Amino acid sequence: MSRRRLVPVSILLAALGGASVQAQAQKPPPEAPNAVSPVLILPPTLPPKLVSTYPARDQVVAPGVLILKVAFDQQMSPTAWNYAPAAGAEPMDCVKTPRLLSDQKTFVLLCRVLPNRTYGVTLNAERAGGFANLGDNPAETAVLTFKVGADAPVTTMRRAMQAAGLNDDQTPVQDAPSAVASGAR
Repeated sequence: MSRRRLVPVSILLAALGGASVQAQAQKPPPEAPNAVSPVLILPPTLPPKLVSTYPARDQVVAPGVLILKVAFDQQMSPTAWNYAPAAGAEPMDCVKTPRLLSDQKTFVLLCRVLPNRTYGVTLNAERAGGFANLGDNPAETAVLTFKVGADAPVTTMRRAMQAAGLNDDQTPVQDAPSAVASGAR
């Protein structure tokens, strides 16, 4: 082969070799971070157990204002609850929504009871949507019955809270949040 033909071939090889070296030296563009939506995974839990109530099962209480108190053995969801009248007992006259206290285990419900009657309530009469822990595991269905005597009636919230063993900050109802003025005048 003549020297003339070797020169263009060697220039071509040198150019290709340089391009491959340059291609190897370039870093790939950085990968964009993957967006991940937050997911909360809670470990499996046992169903919450009812550990105490006021009134206690078959207890005799005074008529008038009554605060029904139910306490569970673990933290509960504030929006998951369900109660209904118990079979064979008088239904209680209560506000609709129980309040979960700051211990996150105790619910209180403001009610009115009349003298010389037997009242009963079924907790989690329907387990779906009923009292449940933070992992949405519902408590077992429980029935609470109690009697109301003919004693002097409880007429104040303070006396009803004392009877249920509640502190001043554990009222069964909360004040509504104050309305924020809209800038319109």
